[in-house]
Amino acid sequence: MEHRVLSARTIVAWSIGLVLLAAGSVVALLLVLGSGEPRDGVRLDVIRTASSIVLGAGGAAALLLSARRQRYAELDLVHKDHDATERRVTELYGKAADQLGSDKAPVRLAGLYALERLAQGNPAHRQTIVNLLCAYLRMPFTPPPDLRLRVGVRDAARFQEQEVRQTATRLLSDHLRPDRPDAFWSDVDLDLSHATLVKLTLTHGRLRRASFVGATFVGPATFRGAEFTGQADFREAHFRGLADFRRVSFGDAVFRGAVFAGETDFGVHTAASLAGARATADRVRRKWPDGWAERPGEEGWVVLVREP
Repeated sequence: MEHRVLSARTIVAWSIGLVLLAAGSVVALLLVLGSGEPRDGVRLDVIRTASSIVLGAGGAAALLLSARRQRYAELDLVHKDHDATERRVTELYGKAADQLGSDKAPVRLAGLYALERLAQGNPAHRQTIVNLLCAYLRMPFTPPPDLRLRVGVRDAARFQEQEVRQTATRLLSDHLRPDRPDAFWSDVDLDLSHATLVKLTLTHGRLRRASFVGATFVGPATFRGAEFTGQADFREAHFRGLADFRRVSFGDAVFRGAVFAGETDFGVHTAASLAGARATADRVRRKWPDGWAERPGEEGWVVLVREP
């Protein structure tokens, strides 16, 4: 917003005008009240009263100008503080993002915790920071073999990267629980499409929208008690282990092309459309939403269809 500033010419013009007004007032008083008659005293009282009103109005104007200057000074201070805060946030954000790109796992972990603190203290930047964490999790990743089979430095690096990624998902899940009001991040969107997610846990979480399109879930994927107020997109997602969707509330859920290769449990309270989803034909425990059943598909697979 642009503020007009009084120019020096305007100030000089007003000063000269006031001097001329004062001189004219003195001359007028001398001419009018110089006869010495009694009625001149009454006129003088009237002029005094009027002068008091004028002086009071001038004082009010001066007070208004002073308040205006004070307000502009305070607004300028607020803007400077805001700019300094934004610069500080930008610097911390850039530094943490650089840490995520480090080839050392401890440095990447430090970057994650720095981003978490930054998001916790700056609600306006939370979605941006969540987007960065999701982008990190969407980067290509091949889970390591079983710990007992680990051999060589390469497998050690993959285990370290898995630890970093599990920390990232844990930090997200910790801040998506409304039962922890001091740490809850409301109205968050997750974009984890095509990500490889190891032991993802979003138990009792609440978020707005989430995309898991083409995501691979390694180990148990636990959504029990979660609430999606918008769309939850699981198209082409691959659940290699347990898929726990008990008591999940979906605003809208899409599972077209999803693959369930392990145990699956939607319980009796979760309503979801599984049109186009399929599961392996092996004998593992599976509980589908009411109204959905398995039908034989291609060799080794079953497809999910609505019961008549």
